[in-house]
Amino acid sequence: MFDAVLHPRRRSVLLAMAGVPVLLTACAKTEGGGSDGGGGSADGITAGTTDKVTALDPAGAYDNGSSMVWTQCYGYLLNIEIGSTDGMPKPDLAESAEFTGDTDYTVVLKDGLTFANGNPLTSKDVKHSFDRQLAIADPNGPSSLLANLDSVEAVDDKTVVFHLKEPKDQTFAYVLSSPAGPIVEAASFPADKLLADADIVKAKAFCGPYTITSFKLNELVAYEAFDGYKGLYGAPKATSVSTTYYADANNMKLDVQQGNVDVVYRSLSATDVDSLKKDSKVTVHDGPGGEIRYIVFNFDTMPFGAKTAEADPAKAKAVRQAAADLIDRAAIAKDVYKDTFTPLFGYIPDGLPGAGSQFKTNYGDGAGGPDAAKAKGRLEAAGVPTPVTLSLQYNPDHYGESSGDEYAAVKAQLEKDGLFEVDLQSTEWVQYSKDRVADVYPAYQLGWFPDYSDADTYLSPFFMIDNFLVNHYANEQVDQLITQQRSTDDAAAREALFGQIQDLVSEDVSTLPLLQGSQIAVSVKELQGVELDSSFKFRYGPLSK
Repeated sequence: MFDAVLHPRRRSVLLAMAGVPVLLTACAKTEGGGSDGGGGSADGITAGTTDKVTALDPAGAYDNGSSMVWTQCYGYLLNIEIGSTDGMPKPDLAESAEFTGDTDYTVVLKDGLTFANGNPLTSKDVKHSFDRQLAIADPNGPSSLLANLDSVEAVDDKTVVFHLKEPKDQTFAYVLSSPAGPIVEAASFPADKLLADADIVKAKAFCGPYTITSFKLNELVAYEAFDGYKGLYGAPKATSVSTTYYADANNMKLDVQQGNVDVVYRSLSATDVDSLKKDSKVTVHDGPGGEIRYIVFNFDTMPFGAKTAEADPAKAKAVRQAAADLIDRAAIAKDVYKDTFTPLFGYIPDGLPGAGSQFKTNYGDGAGGPDAAKAKGRLEAAGVPTPVTLSLQYNPDHYGESSGDEYAAVKAQLEKDGLFEVDLQSTEWVQYSKDRVADVYPAYQLGWFPDYSDADTYLSPFFMIDNFLVNHYANEQVDQLITQQRSTDDAAAREALFGQIQDLVSEDVSTLPLLQGSQIAVSVKELQGVELDSSFKFRYGPLSK
């Protein structure tokens, strides 16, 4: 029944992305919080990552490190099959899911669902999970993905109706499988505030393939298979998994080479990956991509921003556009990442319908390269004195060890012809994730790991009014077009809307796209079951030795 409401145009959307070069980024890391050692296990699987967890509460984070943990321990109404090539959501905790009206999306739960603590999982818990996302609306959380959700109705113990604001939302099934979709227990999780990590582990309110038996933030997470899981992934092959969080990617590389850890996922340098491909003791896995890198401009605090002493929208726009004229993406990809990245010239990356090229044709030399004369002309026309002083922030541990070199290159490119003077600073991720939503950074680095395999994931979270960037960008026409594309089921018409949206936002330069790439993991030879697919989720359940 659920398949009937999905459209054939989505099939194979991600297949073209499988050939995109590997993008090596990490999403979260706490200063001093990681362990520098791994550790084998005789009766389970050991994993390693430099990603870090922001929160176990699904309402309190919106990063890949946190989402990777949620994937293991929380159930979702809908999810993506292991090994999927089309990225289409299927029932997970749901028995069925379909539109029963233009704005009504009805989900029926499977029989006999429980949490790991033994309590039944009912429609009350589903309603609570989504209601609290909207009520808490944490600035670092994923509630922006639920912008089209008006209310949730628990009809009976097994039936839930999602009442949407706009009709026939083509993305809503994907949203239910996204970081906004984990189901939590109403009896354990407060309705209007986040639950502490320790309390979550104590409550054992997990309904995914695994429960968490031990948790030390950004040092170690121990998982045990939950025999009551009835979802799409099936029973885990690995009955126990432990994840070590590394402060140093070099140590993580050495541990997988030496067999001290079975698999590592996010993030190794381009040089390390190249080296590991030549190592007969390990296997380098890559999969469909979609991850992007970009610079965010804060429209309030950037030069000439709305809350600065010299506020001037036209001058602020000229500054953003001039920066776009000066960036040489190909040079960064080659010199910093040895071409393991490719240039990103639009907001929707190559391989998806509607992929953009606005920053190739409309900025720089019109062919993808920089053009200082064009940048200078923009600034002069707007009456902007040069050099423009720009504070630019990056994170040294969240997106891999090459971030310093990447942003040193950005600084050099902006300053090369004397048009900018860049104050480049870095902050560790835990503080960074707080500062960026508190107007501390006029311009700053972010990366994006797609929530689902639909182009909307590169538009709605970024450019809707009240978006997760919290960068004070608001364009009502963009807002209307994003809403319109969600309810457009004609593939060609929807793709045309994607182009219109990107044209408008690229004129405004809300964010400045830089690079794109794909997923990568490295494992010992004897490990089976590593799946990097169009779900963009790394799952422990299929792993075995």
